[in-house]
Amino acid sequence: MADQFFTVTQLAEELGLTPRALRFYETKGLITPGRAGKTRIYTQRDRARLILILRGKRLGFSLEEIKEFLDLYKADHTQQEQLTALLRAVHERIQLLEEQKVAIDLTLSELKTVVRETEERLSQKAGKLAS
Repeated sequence: MADQFFTVTQLAEELGLTPRALRFYETKGLITPGRAGKTRIYTQRDRARLILILRGKRLGFSLEEIKEFLDLYKADHTQQEQLTALLRAVHERIQLLEEQKVAIDLTLSELKTVVRETEERLSQKAGKLAS
């Protein structure tokens, strides 16, 4: 199968990004497209890396963390080190999200209490005005 190549516009459109976002990822060292004259040419490998980058962002990882995962793949093609680092980072992310969930649940509970108390006070004041 022949390699498929993409222009910045084609790849950006396919992935729902702007061309500027692709160039930003390039400046951060996350992707390294080839060139044909002044035109950036992206490969299937670049496309796959971008899909991983976007997934990492959705999961809450920083671009620096994502770059570390991608760089580990270059260093160790068995992926042992990369997978171990990814697993550790995912466990840490889960722990952080669980802690945030507890904090959010507490805040929601407190806000609901404020709503209930405020509605009761408004109801009492409306009753006094009607008397």
